[in-house]
Amino acid sequence: MSRITFTRNSTRALAVGAALLVTAGAAGVAAASGEDVTRPAGVHHAEKKAEKKAQTREAAALTGRAKMFRKTTEDVTFTFDAHLAKRYNTNPNKATGTFKFVHLDKPGGKGGWAKGRIDCLVTGGKVASATGIITETSDGLMEKVKGGRVGFSVHDKGPGKLDRLGYSWGATGGPTGDKKLPKCNSAAPFEVVKKGTGDFHVTPWKPTYPEGN
Repeated sequence: MSRITFTRNSTRALAVGAALLVTAGAAGVAAASGEDVTRPAGVHHAEKKAEKKAQTREAAALTGRAKMFRKTTEDVTFTFDAHLAKRYNTNPNKATGTFKFVHLDKPGGKGGWAKGRIDCLVTGGKVASATGIITETSDGLMEKVKGGRVGFSVHDKGPGKLDRLGYSWGATGGPTGDKKLPKCNSAAPFEVVKKGTGDFHVTPWKPTYPEGN
């Protein structure tokens, strides 16, 4: 029986050939999985992440917390976490989320609070209009508004600028618990956020416009 002898050059050739086979095999697996092997994995992953984010973008949103500017000692805070899912882009009444507002005579002083669930949200550019039903309140005067609808409006003016806010009881002196207030109805954003106390964020709504023949 003849004996096969491996020379230094043949050993090197076999090693290079094996490396090429491993590389080709990995590329084949990537191609079979749909991965683009012509681009670095990091770039490919970033593109996929951006694409997924675009696909899951909400139809509209209003989020954030901030205190209102006052020349008195009053401490007034509004908090929003309102969202309209992409699948309900044509129906703002399907908005969900929560709201809360607190009005004290001074920080840590007397006053009251109310919170509830969002039932409508419409945004245009960086302006939002939302309503919700009050589900919980503090004891005292706030209790009479439980179960009623209230409205809010917010102008998100962007980084470094003071946002504005309005509410449906702006001309009446306090929330009335009106059960007949139309959805997404509120006063214009006439108040100004107190500097350094927070910020609001509005995701613009992109309604579907009808097309002509």
